Amino acid sequence: MSKVVETFELFGKEYTFETGELAKQAGGAVVVRQGDTMVLVTATASAQAKDFDFFPLTVDFEERMYAAGKLPGGFIKREARPSEKAILTARMIDRPLRSAFAEGFRNEVQIIATVLSADQVHQPDVICIMGASAALMIAGIPFDGPLSGVRVARVDGELLVNPTFEELDRSDLDLVVAGSADAIYMIEAGANEVPEDDMLEALRFAQSAITQFCEVQKNFASRCASTKMEVAIYEIDQELRNRVFSIGSEKMSEALRNPDKHSRISNVAAVKEFVISQFSDEEMAALGKDIKALLKELEKTAMRRMVLDEGERVDGRRSDEVREISSVAGYLPRAHGSGLFTRGQTQVLSVLTLGMLSEWQRIDTIDVSDGKRYLHHYNFPPFCTGETGFMRGPKRREIGHGALAERALLPVLPEEDEFPYTIRIVSEVLESNGSSSMGSVCGSTLSLMDAGVPISAPVSGIAMGLIKEGDEVAVLSDIQGLEDFLGDMDFKVAGTENGITALQMDNKAKGLSHEILEQALRQAKTGREHILSEMIKVIDAPREELKENAPRIITVRIPVDRIREVIGSGGKVVRSIQEDTGAQIDIQEDGTIFIASKDQGGEEARRRIEMIVKQPEIGEKYTGRVVSIQAFGAFVELLPGKDGLLHISKVAKGRVEKVEDVLNVGDEVEVEITDIDDRGKVSLDRLDKPDAPAGSGGAARTSDRDDRPRGRGGDDRSSTDSKRPRRRH
Repeated sequence: MSKVVETFELFGKEYTFETGELAKQAGGAVVVRQGDTMVLVTATASAQAKDFDFFPLTVDFEERMYAAGKLPGGFIKREARPSEKAILTARMIDRPLRSAFAEGFRNEVQIIATVLSADQVHQPDVICIMGASAALMIAGIPFDGPLSGVRVARVDGELLVNPTFEELDRSDLDLVVAGSADAIYMIEAGANEVPEDDMLEALRFAQSAITQFCEVQKNFASRCASTKMEVAIYEIDQELRNRVFSIGSEKMSEALRNPDKHSRISNVAAVKEFVISQFSDEEMAALGKDIKALLKELEKTAMRRMVLDEGERVDGRRSDEVREISSVAGYLPRAHGSGLFTRGQTQVLSVLTLGMLSEWQRIDTIDVSDGKRYLHHYNFPPFCTGETGFMRGPKRREIGHGALAERALLPVLPEEDEFPYTIRIVSEVLESNGSSSMGSVCGSTLSLMDAGVPISAPVSGIAMGLIKEGDEVAVLSDIQGLEDFLGDMDFKVAGTENGITALQMDNKAKGLSHEILEQALRQAKTGREHILSEMIKVIDAPREELKENAPRIITVRIPVDRIREVIGSGGKVVRSIQEDTGAQIDIQEDGTIFIASKDQGGEEARRRIEMIVKQPEIGEKYTGRVVSIQAFGAFVELLPGKDGLLHISKVAKGRVEKVEDVLNVGDEVEVEITDIDDRGKVSLDRLDKPDAPAGSGGAARTSDRDDRPRGRGGDDRSSTDSKRPRRRH
């Protein structure tokens, strides 16, 4: 194929599609460029269909650190497992594309998006969606394209398409929408309590933008020489379908009417076994795979007809009814904060831990962000669905659900200046029967309030579903697992009473109209409000004080030029304070010091730091310790590293021959500052002077002449050339 380049401008930004120069052995390869950000997206399909009962699509997003002029972190200095950002981007590409392939297509398809250049201005993730769509079209893979994706931001009330990193930082909305020219397939959003009407306006704006990007993509594909793949779409014999349905339809409908998940599963399995028993061994040997596929279809059809024809769900609920809810705040006695949230047969225990700001997560990525102070991790063990399985770290789904909950709660968290902690929440899914991700949002809100984190408002979440057959539509609130698996939409909505904080939507219905999305958002708002009203019966606001086991962080601000004194030579001073008090100390480059402690050690650490940086003033009184004796007087330590000279004429009433006749090193003495010269040297007078000892002769000292050697008195005795540890900006 000869090189084809399409350059175009939309919504004030310039883009380029290019093919025919790179990766020519891939089925289809497209370079998408915005600014100096370039992504190579390839799409390749296997020549033969796979013997699977599902479509084998794989999507990978490959970050290359050279793209941003960075070296990989760690010891290996090579890109290893994908970052969380890479996993989330791969999911973002996968979700809208998956439902656009023909039913029954079983050839393996792999899409790889490799970031070749990242200019740190334009984001590389969302442009990969249209790159993947264009690559699939060029490869001739059976695909209902073109599809495209756009990111929408709102800055000062103006909606922007594919904003820069800087524009997104100023936005109260981060909305990614993907779909065709006519309908929306996928939504991913974080928002700062955006009202439903504003979100609908942004969705309509995104759809209009997608339409224009799809049109450009179609023109580009028409210029490329591509050949459609010849593939056989497997179809099951219609007579066999009729036979299975006639045997099992009535029994399946009865088996599905059960609110208990595991009882229902057992009943459905029994119906399937009954249907199979009506076929001979020879028929099962020849048609067993098709019969099992039809049994899945039978279950799906029975569930959907029940909702559409009777307006009743498998557990007896109405379409807008939410399952029974219970909440517990403070479930764990030793945790910094915890919340147990149960909705129907979904149960999540969210546990919060507070740490120093220095414990923030550093991220090794091509993104402009270097890390974050709020972490949300989501665990989905096999036992939560009554199954067994391997425990080998988080899967893509778990990372995605954790990121969704993190995004939902981020807008209500206090700023770093107000609450100088790193916050980690772990959501343990203990039972799952639908929408455990939204359960983790609710449980995490409980844990934040239990911990005493001053969130601006509590957040609740709900998952909405859809059953759509032609013009028949039913939008379902608080879907359970079966309705997610056999339904047409999984639409998760989280937010406060003021507006939406997070959205995530996938659908299998080949796109959704704006009327359905509006109905889903309105119905979700009612559901969210109900869930929130149940949660706040247990705890309606953050506790006034942090939990007993949580660290207390004290903030101290010192002049930047005094940081070295607090650190000390090689960190000697700060280490000494930490060891003596048991407190953790984090020193920032702007002179802000965070002190964390679970007891009074933090206050003692603050006192010692303030003593180090305190500047003595004339007239102040101190109880100091004699640290050195010279012929002309005694040096008294007023503050750590700060001495003053008590002249021999000031140590007692009357004449004193030798200072040692009155004072010894180590003695404590009450003094007052009488003078500080322009070099910072401090002169002292003793309070409550004793009489000079009898027999002390010699000339009377009548002046306060400073006879001390150069380099003593009033000078800082701590080193000023110590190295400071690297700290976060």
